[in-house]
Amino acid sequence: MNIRETDAMRVMSIARRITIPDVRHAAAELAPLIEAEIGRAGLTPAGPWIFIAQNLPKNATTAFDWRICRPVEGGKDYHGALDMITLEPIMVASALHQGPMRSLFTQGYAPLVEKIEMSRHNFSGESREIYHRWAGPGARYHEIEIQFGLAN
Repeated sequence: MNIRETDAMRVMSIARRITIPDVRHAAAELAPLIEAEIGRAGLTPAGPWIFIAQNLPKNATTAFDWRICRPVEGGKDYHGALDMITLEPIMVASALHQGPMRSLFTQGYAPLVEKIEMSRHNFSGESREIYHRWAGPGARYHEIEIQFGLAN
């Protein structure tokens, strides 16, 4: 577990209220829309995809607030169809999951949650997945950083 402060960043994003099983389909649908809008607006991607969850549930049926984001350079005067927001710095506990998506929760999320619960830190309710290396659906290897926001 690594404790650190994230950097502030401008992101183009789309928010949805979905369940955990819906994330896969929502990402596949929305990522091309964001990419197209980045190109249309003349912006430059400035980092990997980020998925942000508010109060991520522990089951597959409870809906939660989710946002798919792509960091960009530029965009101060953006007035397009999508959300251009600034992610403010937050303190996070993070871990890097290296492997297939099917083990993201058991080998990525679960050990990190256990370490945070055993520490003196409290969850803020925000969590993030940063896709440092995405090899496509069904691939055997990805590098996904899991971050849990920490409350004061």
